[in-house]
Amino acid sequence: MREKTSGCARRHTNTDRRVDSSGRLEWIDGTLLSLCVVSLVITAASGAVQITFGDYSISIMEVWGIVLDPAILVSPTTLYALVFGGDLTHLTTESLIVWTQRVPRVLVAVLVGSNLAISGAIFQAVTRNELASPYILGVSSGAGLAILLTLVVFGGLATYLPLFAALGGALAFVLVYAIAWNGGTSPVRLVLAGVIVSTVFGSLQTGLYFFVDDLGTVQNALAWTTGTLSGSDWSEIRVIVPWTVLTVVLSSAGARQLNVLLLGERTARSLGMAVERARFGLSAVAIVAASASIAVGGIIGFVGLIVPHIVRTIVGSDYRALLVGCLFVGPALLVVADVLARLAVSGTQLPVGILTGLIGGPYFLYLMKRKQNLGEL
Repeated sequence: MREKTSGCARRHTNTDRRVDSSGRLEWIDGTLLSLCVVSLVITAASGAVQITFGDYSISIMEVWGIVLDPAILVSPTTLYALVFGGDLTHLTTESLIVWTQRVPRVLVAVLVGSNLAISGAIFQAVTRNELASPYILGVSSGAGLAILLTLVVFGGLATYLPLFAALGGALAFVLVYAIAWNGGTSPVRLVLAGVIVSTVFGSLQTGLYFFVDDLGTVQNALAWTTGTLSGSDWSEIRVIVPWTVLTVVLSSAGARQLNVLLLGERTARSLGMAVERARFGLSAVAIVAASASIAVGGIIGFVGLIVPHIVRTIVGSDYRALLVGCLFVGPALLVVADVLARLAVSGTQLPVGILTGLIGGPYFLYLMKRKQNLGEL
């Protein structure tokens, strides 16, 4: 067995050398480019629908006249006031609706979709299980519990809700890691510990509702825990953009380590990798991505679960290509879901988390029927 492992390690090392010597971008092929282009078209088309239609009646020509208005697009003062806050009294009501409600909602959906997809892809590599996601590993439940505690017990701190959501997600995964630790961790122990933490935190979330007297607080909490992009504005974009950039940079830098982790712990160690250090560091990147998404959009399930699997089916398991695919497919899925959540029922905006659940559930039922070995990567 040792001889076989060593041979595998040598083959992997030789492959890496060929990649480095022949060009670092040889993993970019027609399939990946086609996936990115199609996803970009879907995102743009769905975003256009989101911007065009809404509760406030504005004609299609008027909407796109506002979107393409040179007085806004080429005015540094107006753009700065939109993005960072400032005097917008010179804009019409229609312009304010388009530029402060509809456009930011699309951009937030794009950023949240990218973060959730990348987070799920990293967790699946760390655990070597394609069923892993921020929800399975306790990050979402930790953030949800922190949100509820803030709203119910520390209502005066509601302004800092995004920060508490991120801290709750990080704390939950640290707890998962501590439970799974036994002189080291393993993919199986991490998943089992995640299920334990998610179950306990989920029960605590349900129990907290019995201590709430204010109906408005309950509705606000439900919006966060079911996931919604309603009411998104430029302040959410300011919160999530820096963390998105950090996530993309760090995940891209760790793509090779993610590929090595897929080979198994024994092979990874034979290649000189400090497995636990790499696993914990990459998990931290995934936590940042998931927590940033939860901080602005609440708990949106299934995006981090199904998007990496869809991309993996199309482009393969090389994480250099997989992460790029997730960066495009995640926004496409979430923008489409958000359009349906907003426009499917007249006069009512459903939480987007409900739509992603309705999409993700049947998809995994299809996978269960189609694949016998669903689970381990």
